Amino acid sequence: MQWLTEPFTADFFLRALLGGVLVALICGVVGTWVVIRGMAFLGEAIGHGMLPGVALATVTGAPAIVGGAVSAIIMSAMISALQRRGRLSYDTSIGLLFVAMLSLGVIIVSHSRSFATDATAMLFGDILALDDGDLLGLLAAATITVTIAVVLHRNFVAAAFDTRIAVTLGLRPHFAQLALVGLVTLAVVSSYQAVGSLLVVGLLLAPAVAASPWTRSIPARMVGASSFGALAVGLGLLCSWYAGTAAGASISAAAITLAVFSTAGARLYGWRSRQATTHEPTPAPASLSLTGK
Repeated sequence: MQWLTEPFTADFFLRALLGGVLVALICGVVGTWVVIRGMAFLGEAIGHGMLPGVALATVTGAPAIVGGAVSAIIMSAMISALQRRGRLSYDTSIGLLFVAMLSLGVIIVSHSRSFATDATAMLFGDILALDDGDLLGLLAAATITVTIAVVLHRNFVAAAFDTRIAVTLGLRPHFAQLALVGLVTLAVVSSYQAVGSLLVVGLLLAPAVAASPWTRSIPARMVGASSFGALAVGLGLLCSWYAGTAAGASISAAAITLAVFSTAGARLYGWRSRQATTHEPTPAPASLSLTGK
């Protein structure tokens, strides 16, 4: 059993595990709304929208997380501005900004002497390098995320299903939309070092998809998504330890694998339940005796 417990004796592994669980909590809460609202492309766009800021911070020696946060906020503001003007559709405006920000990030980081290393860290993260300051930042981000999700839950629900009713109830659906975009931005930025800008969408979507068939309410789905995400972090880190694979990519792959098995298991469970119901003997009417008379 020593080979199984060996990873947990390393401080960097424990920090990575704790940081990954916090990321799973953030992405589980936000990812539930991303799946419900069909905002996957937005999460991917904001993830790539971070790249110019991260690249500029890397080249100048500034904190990468600060540059990424500023760049992601600018990206979100530009998407909102283009949407309000109405000249371009929502997905078209996101697509154009997506490519523009990605290209700008690569152009900036190409001036660095360690281009390949910097680009790899930006795209795939480095969860094994988390320190105590990073953990405190993730804890703060998780606290903010859960607080906003609880306080604005009714607003999010109303805005997701009927904006007219939300307006009638005075729940301000447009503010809820902005707050949700802010939560997506926070989730992407806070998860950046753990899994990178390219793989963060995997943790936003896959755990929420995995939890969906087994839950009946939005809060329960958030809890389930966070649990699946934490399990994916543990499995991915163990895979990285024993197989020597990239930690961020292993975590993302584990999350997607869990989503596939969860969906397949739910379908199999539903099929068996229907089969059992179909083959149940039909009870005799109460008016008939055991002899059929």
